Parts: sequence; C-alpha cells; structure tokens
Amino acid sequence: MEYKKKEPYKDLKRFIHFYWELKGNKLERQWERVFPDGCAGVLINLGNTCLTDNGSFSLEFGKTYVVGAMTSFKDSFIDNDTHLLGVCLKPATFANFYNYASQNELTNDTIEFEKSNSFNVDKIFDNPFDYLSQFFSDRIKAKNIPLQSVINDIHSTNGQISIHELSKRNFTTVRQLERNFKKFVGLSPKEYSNIIRFQNALTIIKNSDENRSFLDIAFECGYYDHSHLTNEIKRNTGLSPSQL
Repeated sequence: MEYKKKEPYKDLKRFIHFYWELKGNKLERQWERVFPDGCAGVLINLGNTCLTDNGSFSLEFGKTYVVGAMTSFKDSFIDNDTHLLGVCLKPATFANFYNYASQNELTNDTIEFEKSNSFNVDKIFDNPFDYLSQFFSDRIKAKNIPLQSVINDIHSTNGQISIHELSKRNFTTVRQLERNFKKFVGLSPKEYSNIIRFQNALTIIKNSDENRSFLDIAFECGYYDHSHLTNEIKRNTGLSPSQL
C-alpha cells in the first residue's frame, strides 16, 4: 500500500490539515484502520469499488463523499485496485467550504455528495493535489473559523479541560457551546476533548521507551488509572495497548 500526504498552500493552512492519496498494490489485500481525530473529510474514489465503514458502505468509482467526524475506529478494505484521494479538514472548517447539513448529521457516517459539491473526476487525474488546492481556494466562503478559540484551548491543554472552564474562558454558556460544537464539529465538546486527549496519549505511548510505565502515561494524560486509559484505547482503536 502506498500512502502519501501533502500540506496545503499557505492560504488554506488555517482550514485544511493535509491532502492525502492512497493506492493499493498487488502484494497486499488488507483491512486498513483509521482512528478518530475529531476531523471531517472529503474524498473521491479513483479506483475500483472500495468497502469502508467496517464493510457496511461501498465507495464507487468517480464519486465524491463527505466523511463525518468519528467517535470510534473505522476499517476500509484495501486491495490492488484501490485508489482514493481526499482532504482532511481542520475541525469546524467544513462550513467554510460547503453550505450543507449540520455536522452532527454526518457523525460516524460516509455520504455521497451531489454533483455540485463533487470533485471533477475528469480533471483530477493529471495533478490531483494541485486540483484540490484550486478546488478549495475557489470554494472558500468565509475566513472566520467558528469555535477557533475553543478548539485552541482544547488543544493547548491536550484535552484536559472541563466544559465549564471552556465556556467560562470563551464567554458563553455550556448549553450554547455544546449546540455550536455539534453543529460545526459534529461532536460534543466533551467528545472532542476526549479524542484529543486520546491522540496525545497515543503519541506519548508510541514515543516512550520501554522503561516508562503505562500508569505514568495515564496520569500524565489525565486518566484516573491504568484501566481507564486501556479502556479508552480499546474504544477508539479496537486494540489493546500492546497491539498498538
């Protein structure tokens, strides 16, 4: 399997994490697992039909799909004829490009886009990343990103901040914060914070030496104990810590 990423141009970096391309090969036919990161995305299938959403949904050639924010892992089957191209949007930026459904209607789902929102399959093959850059540059509707200061607070604390503290810092009510998060991110602020905390723990686990205790990592990341972190890893990845 060949997977590559490309950063967006400067003007789009506030809105887009990266563009990506995935191609299968003849030697590998396997299920590929993606973990939740709190972000929505858009992709097009440039190869044969591809099973995704743990085998419950098929991506068809030439069609564009929106993928909502996830609260758990998702598996896709990759074979030698798989060719997917997509974009990982930053949280709460979907509305900067699309007049579409509230993000909580897309959570954990993959939905085919209508033609007016889709990538042009005839134009995308020659220079796919340049095409995506131009596509999103042309579509941008507003420079302001909803909830940006709240999202910054969550990331700066690695998800270890209460919803009450978030609302206080950003001069809003808990109820209004939850409503806006579901509308623009597709998750509650607590769900999003938990994902960021999990992602931070995952990074620390992968980069720690063998002598560091799992309990120590759990405490650093704001989990109650070893079991609490283990359960969060299993919920988000379907794997035990030793399988990561």
